[in-house]
Amino acid sequence: MKTRTIILGAVLSALPGLLHAQFDFKLDGLPVQIHSFASQGFAYSNDNNFLTMKTSSGSFAMTDAGANISSQITDKFRVGAQFYIRNVGAIGNWEPQLDWASGDYRFKDWFGIRAGKVKTALGLYNDTQDMEFLQTWALMPQSTYPVDLRGNTIAHVGGDIYGNISMKKAGSLAYTVYGGQRPSDMQGGITFGLLGAGIRLDSYGGTAMGADLRWNAPLKGLMAGASYIDLNVSEKGTRLSNNLPYTVDTNKDHTPVFYAEYSIGNLRLDGEYRREIQVVDKTGLGKTGTGVGTTGLDERSGFLSAAYRVSKWLELGTYHSRFYPNWPLIHSVPANHLFDQAVTARFDLTSYLDLKVEGHFLDGAVGTNYYHGFYSIGNPQGLQSMTNMLVIRMGFHM
Repeated sequence: MKTRTIILGAVLSALPGLLHAQFDFKLDGLPVQIHSFASQGFAYSNDNNFLTMKTSSGSFAMTDAGANISSQITDKFRVGAQFYIRNVGAIGNWEPQLDWASGDYRFKDWFGIRAGKVKTALGLYNDTQDMEFLQTWALMPQSTYPVDLRGNTIAHVGGDIYGNISMKKAGSLAYTVYGGQRPSDMQGGITFGLLGAGIRLDSYGGTAMGADLRWNAPLKGLMAGASYIDLNVSEKGTRLSNNLPYTVDTNKDHTPVFYAEYSIGNLRLDGEYRREIQVVDKTGLGKTGTGVGTTGLDERSGFLSAAYRVSKWLELGTYHSRFYPNWPLIHSVPANHLFDQAVTARFDLTSYLDLKVEGHFLDGAVGTNYYHGFYSIGNPQGLQSMTNMLVIRMGFHM
C-alpha cells in the first residue's frame, strides 16, 4: 500500500505539466471547464498516531485527488460537479465520492438559487477546504476543519438561496440560507471512532439547515461573518460484544460560528470560534447494550492564524487551534482538550505545484468518539498527553 501511494502521488504530481491547458473547450457551443487537483502527504509523530495513520513510525497514507467539471449554460445559469477520492490511514479507503453536483441560477446580484449536492457555507473555509492550493496549511486547524469529518460537512443534498447586497459606503453583505440532507460518509471518522468503542455503524444521516452572513467592510481587506447550522442526526449500529442494537437520535445539535479575516499587504490574519450544543437520545449506553438515556455535550473550538507572503515562491504561517469536547468539565484534563500550535512554510514551486512543510506541537489527547485526529483504536498503547508531529504535503492543481 505504501509503494502504491508513493507511485500514485508521483504520477499525479506529473500530470499538470503534461495536461495543462487541455481542459477548457466547447461542447455544442457551450464552454466547458475541467480542473483537477491532488496531493500526497507524509506525517511523522513522536508518540501518538494521528488521523488513523501510523505516524509514530512515519506514514505516507495521506493521499487525495479530485476533478471537477462545469459549464456556463447561460449568463445566469451554471452547472457543475466534482468527484473526489482519498486515503488517509483508515479514512476514505480509496472509495470515490461525488463531492458536489449542482445547478446555480443567479437572477440578480442580490438573489440566486442553487440545488443538488451543494457545498455547505459554514465558517471561513468549510466550502473551500477541498482546495488545498488555496490554503497555507498542510493540515487546516483540526479544531474546526477536521480531516476525519470532511465527508460529513463539506456539502448537503438540498438547496440554497444566496446573494450579495451592496451597502455603498458601509461595504457589502453576502448571505446564504440553506437546507437539506447531510451526506453519510461511512468511510469517515465517525465510523472509525465508533468501532473503537465496540460499535459497528450501519447507517448515519439526518437533515442540515443553516445560514451564513459575511460582511465585507469598507476597510480594505477586512471581512467578518457568522454562520449557524442546525443538524438532525440519526445513527444506527450494532454493539459487537452482544449483537444488540445501538441507536442515536438528536434532540438538539446546533452550532453558531463567528469568524473574521483581515489582509494588509502580504500579511493575512484569520480567526474563528465555534460552539456546538448537542443533546441526543441513545440506546446501548452500557456494556450490556441495554441502556436507554439522554446525553449532552457542549463543544467549543476555534483558532487564530497569521500568514505572510515573503516572496512569490515562499509563504510562512502559524496558527494556534483549540478544541474542548466538553466545556463544563475540567479543561486541564488531557482527554478534555486538544491544543495545536502549528508552524508552516509553503513553497510554490510552480504556478500549479506547491510543497508545504509543517510542524505541529499538540497538547492533549481526546480519544474515541471525538473525531479530531486521535483515536484509541489506533493507539493500543494508550494516548500520551503531548505529541510533536511533522507533516510534509505536496499538491498540484490545474
